[in-house]
Amino acid sequence: MTAALFVALGLGIVAGLRAFTALAGLAFERGGVPAGLGILLALVEDVMDVLPSTPSRTAPRGLIVRFLSGGFCGWAVTAAGGTGAGIAGAVAGIVGAAGGTYGGHAARVWAIGKIGNVPSGILEDAIAIALVAFVLTR
Repeated sequence: MTAALFVALGLGIVAGLRAFTALAGLAFERGGVPAGLGILLALVEDVMDVLPSTPSRTAPRGLIVRFLSGGFCGWAVTAAGGTGAGIAGAVAGIVGAAGGTYGGHAARVWAIGKIGNVPSGILEDAIAIALVAFVLTR
């Protein structure tokens, strides 16, 4: 179960960066119709992220979505492990989402000052995609 908890934590971190990228990665890895919908939502999120009207990820609505995404992903990868495993995975996903949200926010603010909003958003998208691929292939 320890490996599954690390996957749950990693997916939570991704959810903190991009809520729908974590869900899309998990859906893609598991296959089926939800994968296409997840990827579409992730692409919409990537575009919306760089718009000036998009609220901060640390605003209550953004936090709730990221924590729900991280918790769901964590639960999904650990629930088959037995009694209590799903809860532990959900907690690991939420903890990862908190770290990804606040760490990603700090890094993004710094990057915006160096390279601008759109390039920093694209860089964060690439990091989230690479991280979800890394986590799910371990």
